[in-house]
Amino acid sequence: MADKSLNRTEFVAAVAAESGQSQAAVNGVVDAIFAVLATSVGEGTKVSIPGWLAVERTHRSARTGRNPQTGEAIQIKASYGVKVSAGSKLKAAAK
Repeated sequence: MADKSLNRTEFVAAVAAESGQSQAAVNGVVDAIFAVLATSVGEGTKVSIPGWLAVERTHRSARTGRNPQTGEAIQIKASYGVKVSAGSKLKAAAK
């Protein structure tokens, strides 16, 4: 388990330092990236950045489940989830 973490503010500051851009500019770009990502995935479009990551919407079928307290069978409605896959460059960086 990783005991280090990078929050959004630290991430924006690091990207700004690496790119030579202002933190305000980088923050706007990060907001735009996630807005486009959310809209695209919400519409069912797979977003892929080759070598880094892929994000896609998945469908979960309706199914029968059990209430853990009573053991009673319940119907769980169909829904959507999100699948995020790491690309080869990201996997290599993690080694």
